[in-house]
Amino acid sequence: MLILICLDSRLHTPMYFLLCQLSIMDLLYSSTFVPKIATDYLSGKNTISFTYCAIQLILFTTIVGAECLLLAVMAYDRYVAICHPLHYAILMRPTVCALMVCGSWISALFNALVHVIYTLNLPYCASREIHHFFCEIPALLKLVCADTSLYENGLYVSSVVFLLIPIFSIMASYGQILSTVLQLESNLGLRKALATCSSHMIVISLFYGTTIFKYFIPKAYHTAEQDEIVSVFYTIVTPMLNPLIYCLRNRDVARALRKLLGR
Repeated sequence: MLILICLDSRLHTPMYFLLCQLSIMDLLYSSTFVPKIATDYLSGKNTISFTYCAIQLILFTTIVGAECLLLAVMAYDRYVAICHPLHYAILMRPTVCALMVCGSWISALFNALVHVIYTLNLPYCASREIHHFFCEIPALLKLVCADTSLYENGLYVSSVVFLLIPIFSIMASYGQILSTVLQLESNLGLRKALATCSSHMIVISLFYGTTIFKYFIPKAYHTAEQDEIVSVFYTIVTPMLNPLIYCLRNRDVARALRKLLGR
């Protein structure tokens, strides 16, 4: 995706700039977890150092927060393109796109630093066995020898900001899009508008569905094993599927891919 977007000048638009950012996040996801998982599997040593655990925590928390905000920005981009096409060049000019993307990364990084620094300074019990395949805050909190209920409430508030608010923003954007699309008299315009948004909706369903299950359903209703399975989806499966979803369901990307392969 990154190569196609960089090489094909027809893909140098705000939508594909945002898609490029999503591809970078997916690449960072895979680079953060898969090499370590493969090394542990081949060596049979399921150990991790404190430093590498901290690196995983900061990268994972930053990428998750940034992707939550970026998906909302992508929904806003589709809303402007379909509902206000004449103002698209102004509302989604390069400066605005860059500011929204930078805001997503900076907000997510600040949130990650606060949570990671606090989590790593908590008092841990004698056991250092993490019941997870990577370092994640909920898994580490189970090893803490202190009452973490107050901090878990803060973590929940942070999840509301980075999950529910973007979800409501996405629902509002697509509600306006649906209202506008239903007023179109042309079936071709209707199909084109729905095709433009369908890929994004699939990605949103995969990503937000698993993260909501993990962070909003009370711990009493899901086991550690279920948490691991759900985590596989938003750390490995979804980043792997995103490029395929956008390639297969996007004519411009498919055309650019055929052009590149033809060379």
